[in-house]
Amino acid sequence: MPFRVTGDTIGHMPEPLSTDPYKGVRDFYPDDLAQKEALFARVRQTLALHGYEEYDASPLERTELYEAKTSEEIVNEQTYTFIDRGARNVTLRPEMTPTLARMVAGKRRELAFPLRWFSIGNRFRYERPQKGRLREFYQADVDLIGLPEGEADIEIVALAARILRDFGASEGDFVIRMSARPLLNAACAAAGLKGEAVRQYLRLLDKKSKMTPESFEIALNALTLKNPLDLIENAGAAPEVALEKRRLLDRIEVLKARGVSGVVLDPSITRGFDYYTGMVFEVYDTNPANARALFGGGRYDRLIALFGGDPVPAVGFALGDITLADFIETHALSPRHDFGKPQLYLGTPNPSDIAAAQAFADTLRKEGGRVFVNLTDRTLGDQIKEAVKRGIPLFVAYGADEIANNTVRMKILATGEEAGLPVSELPVRLRAGS
Repeated sequence: MPFRVTGDTIGHMPEPLSTDPYKGVRDFYPDDLAQKEALFARVRQTLALHGYEEYDASPLERTELYEAKTSEEIVNEQTYTFIDRGARNVTLRPEMTPTLARMVAGKRRELAFPLRWFSIGNRFRYERPQKGRLREFYQADVDLIGLPEGEADIEIVALAARILRDFGASEGDFVIRMSARPLLNAACAAAGLKGEAVRQYLRLLDKKSKMTPESFEIALNALTLKNPLDLIENAGAAPEVALEKRRLLDRIEVLKARGVSGVVLDPSITRGFDYYTGMVFEVYDTNPANARALFGGGRYDRLIALFGGDPVPAVGFALGDITLADFIETHALSPRHDFGKPQLYLGTPNPSDIAAAQAFADTLRKEGGRVFVNLTDRTLGDQIKEAVKRGIPLFVAYGADEIANNTVRMKILATGEEAGLPVSELPVRLRAGS
């Protein structure tokens, strides 16, 4: 309820409200937003070059959408779920894949398959905030829908690697750890696990990295006498396991032949979602200073069929802004990006020059220049100080003399260098980033 001043509160004002955001979410001041937008602008560029189209949807979904196939841990422990005023169960989306499946199922007769789609937006999970993990985060979901396993899987994994390389990463900066649900299912069957026991084992394996070896062994022994991972390591004892392992190794060899060298078999990769049906993978940073999973994905061929109709094969991955930014910083891949910032501070010698400066700024904006115009009576010296404080790289004063001579003096604030140039050349200099 908003605070209201009444007769009872006059003379007894409450404590000031906190300026901190809700725990686990972020405020994006202009510089922060520019950094986030710069990250995703690069991602968008890479995806567009590969023929992927952007879509979006509301962050509000019916809760049953996630109860059907999302991880039990996420549904029961990590979702922001509430009853709306119409007595409906509503959840803030913790991930995008179920929404994508719903949208595709809703118009499957009208869409031209295969679909190459991506979405960039915020997701919500109620979990303990820590490095690389917040309660609200932004990510790009990338999906290829309508093609069976094979070339589609190769494209998705190669695209995941391409995004990091387009930020300047080398193959040695990251490793792609790959497994497959059919391989894990075959190993579970060889170990004697069935039905719910298989699901319990996969959930346990997904949590292994967060557990001590001792606690993992205790939980494993409560499920089975045989560890399915051991059967994958020594696949000769189980023909079905050996077959699935060979299929996965062959796919890894194809990826390496096509230039994605940093792919390795790691049967412990499960991904936490119940809807995965085929290949699964996670991308890890190889730098010890940031040795963690960056993002991942996999194949989910039966999710769309939950909405009716025949199954539609699909494969994809999701890339979050927090882990991506940590990766870029750890490897010093990308300098601070001035995405969206003004390039030029247009100063005014006198308040009477403001109208002419605004008109001149509009001509520069038509040419693509990003221009900030002074609207105060401050001196030019103070205007220059303001431009420096705002991080605007260029300064030009524009008044009666500049109008009469049709020339300006451009100052590069980082170096103090000044140069005179005709007014007509200023748009060219701005386009060149000078």
